[in-house]
Amino acid sequence: MAETPATTEPHVERPGPAEFRDPLVRREMQKAAVWFGMALAIAGVIVLGQPLLLIVGGAIFAVFLDGGVRLLGRWLPIPRGWRLLIVLLLGFSFIGWVAWFAGTTIAAQAEALRDVVTAQFNRLAAFASSLGLMPKGQLGDFSSQLLGGVGRLTSAVGTVVGAVASLIAMIVIGIFLTSEPRLYDRGIAWMLPLRYRTGFYRIAEHVGFTVRRLLCGRLIAMVFEGVFTWFMLSLGHIPMAGLLGLLTGVLAFIPNIGAITSGILMVAVGFSASNSQGLWCVVVYFLVHNIDGYVVVPYVARRTVDLAPAVLLAMQLLMGALFGILGILFADPILASIKVMLVDISHQHEEDQGEKPEVVSG
Repeated sequence: MAETPATTEPHVERPGPAEFRDPLVRREMQKAAVWFGMALAIAGVIVLGQPLLLIVGGAIFAVFLDGGVRLLGRWLPIPRGWRLLIVLLLGFSFIGWVAWFAGTTIAAQAEALRDVVTAQFNRLAAFASSLGLMPKGQLGDFSSQLLGGVGRLTSAVGTVVGAVASLIAMIVIGIFLTSEPRLYDRGIAWMLPLRYRTGFYRIAEHVGFTVRRLLCGRLIAMVFEGVFTWFMLSLGHIPMAGLLGLLTGVLAFIPNIGAITSGILMVAVGFSASNSQGLWCVVVYFLVHNIDGYVVVPYVARRTVDLAPAVLLAMQLLMGALFGILGILFADPILASIKVMLVDISHQHEEDQGEKPEVVSG
């Protein structure tokens, strides 16, 4: 017979790794899930960056259309759909008129502009080589390397077909979002807990208001810089004044980087004609951007979110490195939206805790 022990202590079963009812295991699993979710979110943003940016671009276009619809509603008390149709017709008619009116001239000047800029970069490279700053063997392909490596075009807009498809996708998304904005707001809010929905509606309204004002300011700056640059360059008899004015106006949508790029092109074309015209282009560049920086931008900034130039430039560099040209284009509205969201959440947190920000009287 088997011998039975005299005394046996009862065996206590302890929870294992697969047991989720234990508070300790559940707490650790929640921590791991948060970090794992953050890693997946970061990886998803990087891998799906291009589709996400197209959606963001469609949302930004929707905010722009919504501003036009709201503005038109002040004078035309008609249904929203008709106002949206009028805004679309006016916008696309203006773009078509510009393309038809200046298309042939700008198309002819665009090739000349490329040749002029390439020649000027080669002259600059030769001067740098004479000072010993660049090996002579690199002079032949310096301009092509510099012009080709200014920015990494993303795969979504890497070709003409991709650029057209991306543009059409953003336009379609923007039109759908503008046609029924409340429908999409309620759809997003439906996925949130009830206690957060009121805050979501408030933040969405504040973000939309800020981005509308920001885009309106950008549009004013684009028109001012483009028209004023064309007028001043025409006074100085600078070649390709119309094309340079158009490029300056378009690049004004990108703060900091757009101004530098348009200035380089303008000065390069001026010095290709003569030294006096090159100096005139330098004067025009500083005049245009000083008026824009000290008159137009401060006026717009007082009515929109105030973004620090260094923070905005850092955001542009980061978005450009991650997502290419689309990241640079949308860095400004994205940064403004993030700032408005953080400020609004901070104010809500203070209200929930019964704290009031100090008001400094002076």
